[in-house]
Amino acid sequence: MDADIKDTAHAVEAAAVMRLLPARPRLLALGEPNHGEDALLDLRNELFRQLVEQEGYRTIAIESDCMTGLVVDDYVTSGQGSLDEVMERGFSHEWFNVSAPNRELVRWMRAYNDGRPASERLRFAGFDGPLEITHAASPRHALTALHGYLVARVDPGLLPCTPDTLDRLLGADDRWTAPAAMTDPARSVGQSAEAGRLRLLADDLVALLDQQTPHLLAATSRDDWDRARLYGRTAVGLLRYHHWMADASPARMTQLCALRGLMMADNLLALAERGPALVHAHNSHLQREKSTMQLWEGAVAWWSAGALVSARLGEEYAFVATALGTIRHQGVDAPPPDTVEGLLYALPEDRCVVDARRLAAALAGMPPAPRVSPWFGYAPLDPAHLANSDGIVYVKDVPRS
Repeated sequence: MDADIKDTAHAVEAAAVMRLLPARPRLLALGEPNHGEDALLDLRNELFRQLVEQEGYRTIAIESDCMTGLVVDDYVTSGQGSLDEVMERGFSHEWFNVSAPNRELVRWMRAYNDGRPASERLRFAGFDGPLEITHAASPRHALTALHGYLVARVDPGLLPCTPDTLDRLLGADDRWTAPAAMTDPARSVGQSAEAGRLRLLADDLVALLDQQTPHLLAATSRDDWDRARLYGRTAVGLLRYHHWMADASPARMTQLCALRGLMMADNLLALAERGPALVHAHNSHLQREKSTMQLWEGAVAWWSAGALVSARLGEEYAFVATALGTIRHQGVDAPPPDTVEGLLYALPEDRCVVDARRLAAALAGMPPAPRVSPWFGYAPLDPAHLANSDGIVYVKDVPRS
């Protein structure tokens, strides 16, 4: 058994990951079991550099707001703004913009792109919706940006509304972003008459964008058109999300989780159209199985972005989970020896890439026990998911960041 497990482990290199796969995927998803650890982000950066230099990858997408991510992309592609400004404005979720590895990633991408033609430049994307655990963003930015793109390029008579109409229906942004609406559906404006009208207008604007594709591609750049499509996806997704925030049925939280997963998946599928990308997010967003979570309203289960994208792309989507041995500064000590993490902890390497399917086959006669984390922020591997993953990156000990 030990020999079989050792045979599945290799050095953590892009080439070792690629050897696990039948072909270069359009989306290579690297998961992490918890957020905020510099060691895992440094490893991500290292793999991305190797994928760029050895495998032709040109995009990295992370679990951050797709709209604010445009600020980072503008900086790395054309130098707009300063690094400090980009780190302040270009990331969502509080741990991302203060992360030294994220700052180094952005700095390196900008340096790599300097002097290169557009076709060779690296691109950055956030693929999460403009959502936080406490609230969802107003649809104003996405809706008005989409409307502004169209009004400058198509016959005004084709537009379903004016900017003033959008502004009147949207009202004050704090109506949309009130934190109380996350736990109290009655505080949400998502099922108001104005929100219902905005959903129809968003649908009409996206339809007009699609109808005018040949003209728009001739009149503007593909990057501008892609960005307008992002505005449309985000506007429609946010209005759906707000609709369910106002719903009082038992399906409410399941729908909210599922809609976030769908917004992520739609953004990833759009990125896949322009070339191979490394995707980095929590394991639960990238796995092929249903995701589950225990919330204040009970347990919820939904198909994650990874499951949705895998169903569409097949072998052009690959998922490599990250597993950890210890996070001692969070009270996560050495794993029990009968768990997946415990079996890998016995290997001599400090970190390794593991063939997940071969490992699952080696353990088939003696299924490992699931690990239980003493810290809510860390989600151990589910042994039942091994055979449906393409690989595992294992890090034995995670130091304090």
